Amino acid sequence: MARHTITLIPGDGIGYEVSEAARRVIDATGVDIEWDVQNAGLDVVEEFGTPMPDHVLQSIRRNKVAIKGPLTTPIGKGMRSVNVALRRELDLFALVRPTKWYPGVRSRYDNVDLVVIRENTEDLYAGIEFAEGEPGTLELIETIARLNGRRIREDSGISIKPTSITATQRIFRFGFQWAIDNGRHKVTAVHKANIMKYTEGLWLRVAEEVAKEFPQIEFDDRIVDNMTMQLVQKPELYDVMVMPNLFGDILSDLCAGLVGGLGLAPGANTGDDIAVFEATHGSAPKYAGKNVANPMAMMLSGMMMLRHIGETDAGDRLEAAIATVIAEGRSVTYDMKPSRDDPTSVGTSQVADAVIAELESATVVR
Repeated sequence: MARHTITLIPGDGIGYEVSEAARRVIDATGVDIEWDVQNAGLDVVEEFGTPMPDHVLQSIRRNKVAIKGPLTTPIGKGMRSVNVALRRELDLFALVRPTKWYPGVRSRYDNVDLVVIRENTEDLYAGIEFAEGEPGTLELIETIARLNGRRIREDSGISIKPTSITATQRIFRFGFQWAIDNGRHKVTAVHKANIMKYTEGLWLRVAEEVAKEFPQIEFDDRIVDNMTMQLVQKPELYDVMVMPNLFGDILSDLCAGLVGGLGLAPGANTGDDIAVFEATHGSAPKYAGKNVANPMAMMLSGMMMLRHIGETDAGDRLEAAIATVIAEGRSVTYDMKPSRDDPTSVGTSQVADAVIAELESATVVR
């Protein structure tokens, strides 16, 4: 059996607890993993002056695979998102977020099985911003007025939205290949090309060109506002959806809501040779250390990671064990009970215990 060295970033807030739960169930699959544990986030800023020290990035580059818990970005404090910085620094251009309904989950929908693939490096998340009132901002406003004839109000902050042919080709080729590799049949390009003709229009045009390279996969497109309505009304019509950064951020949370919420939403940030798997929910610092957080998003991210490193059988067994625990409904956290104040709800570590017991039971049966 091959040994895999994988970077584990526990995160902060509830990250420590959900990461430990995920590590335990991944180890229980029997896959030989050496964990290279690296701390990042708010808890290391005082020591290293940054929430993402260079030695953490070096570990990920060395191992090529990482799994991380949530990292806190203070709102309105001027600190850039650690997650966005990580994606940019490692050129993790594709964020894959599956949203799958499991029997036993409280939802208005069933049999939902969607995948959002989000372009990670461009769009409004590229970080090209100009603060209101600064000389550079005022100069930019004058330049735009001279070149474009449009006058932006002088008390504006400005964000620039780049969309390149290179990045758009790359993400759609990734999306179509991901669909093929994972037995999917349809790719939908999501856009706002009717309004932003030189960015979203480019996105759609390139998507249509790339689709011709993959004739075995059905292709269509949807304007983003219509897409949100379609997902709520008839999600069964969709399969893999590829979208720009901002739309991907928003619609992936919408899709998570269709299948029970962010507590069941795994994710993978992928580049050409590096992949970082993560729970897509936040760090919820007010719940840190209370053993109440739902670890299943982190566990399902581990399932995706196992499949990525070629341990497909282990990934399948882990997903089956998680699905069984959900279906039985006993050993789940409060957010997955019919009532959130259900006294029979269990803690984070007890969910891991139940999944491990199921893995062990299935191994005996086999």
